[in-house]
Amino acid sequence: MGSLSFEKDFEPSAVTPRGLAPPGLIVNGDFSEMMRLKVSSTPTTPRKNLNLSVTEPGKNDGPNLDCTLMNYIDTLTQRINYHIGYPVNICYEHYANLAPLLQFHLNNCGDPFLQNTVDFHSKDFEVAVLNWFADLWEIERDQYWGYVTNGGTEGNLHGILVGREIFPTGILYASKESHYSVAKAAMMYRMNFENINASINGEMDYSDLKAKLLQNKGKPAIINVTIGTTFKGAVDDLDVILQTLEECGYTQDQFYIHCDAALNGLIIPFIKNMITFKKPIGSVTISGHKFLGCPMPCGVQITRKSYINNLSRRVEYIASVDATISGSRNGLTPIFLWYSLSAKGQIGFQKDVKRCFDNAKYLKDRLQQAGISVMLNELSIIVVLERPRDHEFVRRWQLSCVRDMAHVIVMPGITRETLDGFITDLLQQRKKWYQDGRISPPCVASDIGAQNCTCSYHKIDFIIP
Repeated sequence: MGSLSFEKDFEPSAVTPRGLAPPGLIVNGDFSEMMRLKVSSTPTTPRKNLNLSVTEPGKNDGPNLDCTLMNYIDTLTQRINYHIGYPVNICYEHYANLAPLLQFHLNNCGDPFLQNTVDFHSKDFEVAVLNWFADLWEIERDQYWGYVTNGGTEGNLHGILVGREIFPTGILYASKESHYSVAKAAMMYRMNFENINASINGEMDYSDLKAKLLQNKGKPAIINVTIGTTFKGAVDDLDVILQTLEECGYTQDQFYIHCDAALNGLIIPFIKNMITFKKPIGSVTISGHKFLGCPMPCGVQITRKSYINNLSRRVEYIASVDATISGSRNGLTPIFLWYSLSAKGQIGFQKDVKRCFDNAKYLKDRLQQAGISVMLNELSIIVVLERPRDHEFVRRWQLSCVRDMAHVIVMPGITRETLDGFITDLLQQRKKWYQDGRISPPCVASDIGAQNCTCSYHKIDFIIP
């Protein structure tokens, strides 16, 4: 393979890598309950279309292809400023420069560090991207292995699989606020699973972790550490978890730690250096389409090279070895990631992070001043607020809702103008929902804490000294 370079001192280097457990019982009643709910719960609302006239391929009774696509593009363009509930960075302008690549089929099948038998791949770009993240997460280039995934879920599936292969009898520990793909991994790999309680802010309950580690003493621990929970943006404290393992008598050859940093993996390093392979972690994954931004879902998964032999299999058909989950992999996404990283640089990331933090605090303060229950965790760009009462409002702003909460994720593409529009719309609608104060908003103290709740009961706590 050739060599591509980043700006400044980031340069890729070709790295040559060194030369299923029996089904387990899934434990913990909460997970079993979740599995029952999967079958018995009420089906979700059927998907509504976007008012597009999309006909079945081969039918000639609808608009022509160009009209259909233009209508779709117009609809998406109008909805961009209302996309505030999910972690996708839609602020990128390099698609025009990279559009000519769409004429080629690029498949990065197999190991990123080995030669291909065909030329239609982007592994040079992929290795450059992986080297950038290896430097960011402080692991030497001859000590790591990784690949560009199809998203954060694949990264979690891979990281947990590496841990399971090292410790076939290990128990998977994860917070109840972890991404749902972690429980999916436990189900797919038939792993023993301990669902750890979470504090009110979404962070792992370390006392519950300690109790369950002691309860299962003698069995290896595979721990999913969430660096930014999906809904509240809470960060599990890696140092406290490592200390807890030590207090429970677990040595480094008795545990494996996977860090799910899907959103925060490109935020935290520019504020507080907590993601590092200098600590005894086994793997880290991020989503490339979230804070960085990419038109297609993608991610980056990095683990220690010494661990990957347990997964690598030689595949004669592709003349390579493969330790990935998906086999065939999108060859376009590494180029998009490489281009974004090169164009933005670390200074660009620092500016994005600062702007997102400032805007998240701005939104939180404005909502708080308006008497709306709201919470913002430290090191988070996710503003959690009381759930709007109108489904149409939720749908208009494309909000994610859980129980009595909704959240806004303040990504780089979200401007103050967008936030002001959301606040104005919310305040106007609340007057209707709560009849100009004659009806009290719901209490959300159990979801975001009494100190963040402004219901009629907890509001008194702010008034009485």
